[in-house]
Amino acid sequence: MPKTGTVAKSKVPINLEKVRALRDKMREKSKTKFKPPRGAVIVEELATEKVHKRIHEQSRQLLVQIEQKSPPEIAVPQRSGDNIIYDEENDLLLLGEGKSSRALLSLSTSSDVARTMRVLELVHTLVEKDIHATKREIFYNDVNLFKDQINSDKIIDDIPPLLNTTRDSTHIVASAKGMAIGRLVIKDSGDVIDLTKLGSGGWSITPFLDKIEIAESDAEFILVVEKDAALIRLSEAKWWNQYPCIILTGKGSADIATRSFLRKLVKTLKIPAFALMDSDPYGSYIYSVYLRGSKRLSYESPFLATPELKLIGVLSRDLDSYHIPKECWLKMTDKDIKRAKEMLKEPFVQKKEEWATDLKLMIELKRKAEIQALSSHGFEFLTETYLPQKLSTGDWI
Repeated sequence: MPKTGTVAKSKVPINLEKVRALRDKMREKSKTKFKPPRGAVIVEELATEKVHKRIHEQSRQLLVQIEQKSPPEIAVPQRSGDNIIYDEENDLLLLGEGKSSRALLSLSTSSDVARTMRVLELVHTLVEKDIHATKREIFYNDVNLFKDQINSDKIIDDIPPLLNTTRDSTHIVASAKGMAIGRLVIKDSGDVIDLTKLGSGGWSITPFLDKIEIAESDAEFILVVEKDAALIRLSEAKWWNQYPCIILTGKGSADIATRSFLRKLVKTLKIPAFALMDSDPYGSYIYSVYLRGSKRLSYESPFLATPELKLIGVLSRDLDSYHIPKECWLKMTDKDIKRAKEMLKEPFVQKKEEWATDLKLMIELKRKAEIQALSSHGFEFLTETYLPQKLSTGDWI
């Protein structure tokens, strides 16, 4: 980190000693088997035939209830906030064992039962034919029943924990918006793609990650950037040539495919991952979703979250340490301050003292800044000074 009163603008030499030390520590920890806490629901990736079988079992249970003339109902895992467990040991948000009952003969829940069975029928078709569908396509398969896509989306999120499997295993995919570029070779449905040879645009992360195989990589770390603008700056500099890495972006809020691909990379390559976010509460929230999962999809956290992800910037303290001009700061709104205070109440933030301290500083000074504020020291400051210095000194959270 620069000393007080100075701003290092010169090109910082390569020094990945701290990154490699983190890698070695991470690889040692990866030998420990994942042990979920008591009362947490852990889904599993399933082969097509097993998903097929579980749909039949679920349908058969409802049929037996009808034949026995008992009130037909489906027990659906609750995805509300009071059924979310924070697994401190693994730093993950997980789904609890609580369930809610949807009765076929109840006026309030009968439509949800019908929609649940319809989505199960559509999933059955997808896995039988080994094809995929988007959430929007599911909605258009029965507009009269679903009425609004909000209704079909809610059921789609219910189906994986109902079948005790992942979203990927149901063959329903969300639209992907993420990009990746750098020192990585993948196989996509048999096609070999070298991510260093895709110009400045990079590779559009596919939602069909079950078709992706990581073939080769000599990257020493992964860098996740919040915005497309940061990816463009790094891409134009071909930054991965000097700093052997893979660069990802979810272009703002993290989509499922980007989160899943990051998890896949870290798990397969066993290399450190760093996040470069805006210095604001929303940037912290996006980082948190990459880090420990989201409450809405807590049942899939082991497949989507990356607890190893470090926050490298832009930290609140960096605005002073790197002498970002005050005219580049942005004033926090009441909504920003409220969001930051809510973040501080989260147990996973409280667990990371440095993260909590940085958020408190943000609230105290009532200031925020975008990644692009670093360009006040020159367009190459991010690539030639800020990131190299951060990586060299181990200045991350």
